[in-house]
Amino acid sequence: MSIVVNLDVMLAKRQMKSKDLSEIIGITTANLSILKSGKAKAVRFSTLEAICKALDCQPADILEYIED
Repeated sequence: MSIVVNLDVMLAKRQMKSKDLSEIIGITTANLSILKSGKAKAVRFSTLEAICKALDCQPADILEYIED
């Protein structure tokens, strides 16, 4: 089971930089980088909600399940 994080894709579609998103949602660029790389073990719903609001998207636009 693999969860793929497509945050880079959404950032590119919205022409937004990681630094700008991290400032908008209130997390460090280091933590955003961990999330973008898929190395995060968890994501808070409040963080996911803030990302979706900032990027005007749905959670499914960011997180994708791919079966092994």
